[in-house]
Amino acid sequence: MTELPLDNEPGNVNAAAREAATGQIVYLTVQGERLAAIVPASLAAQLGNLSPDALAELLEDFADAAAAREARAAIADGEPLVPWEQVKAEAGL
Repeated sequence: MTELPLDNEPGNVNAAAREAATGQIVYLTVQGERLAAIVPASLAAQLGNLSPDALAELLEDFADAAAAREARAAIADGEPLVPWEQVKAEAGL
């Protein structure tokens, strides 16, 4: 269970909580849209201890990591690489 639909009835919240306790994130959905999540308590505690600036930086790091994964996947899919000489020329180096 990675999603717990709340459309008709809340479902088995106990099972979702137990799953989160094992390290999984369970999304609460309405009409297929993710509204909230049940996360492991240790993760919530760590996030709760972050300052707003530190949390923003962490989210930016996650976005950067996702972009890097997408770029690696594109390379694996055969997209051509930009030659180093072109990168240097475009940067004025």
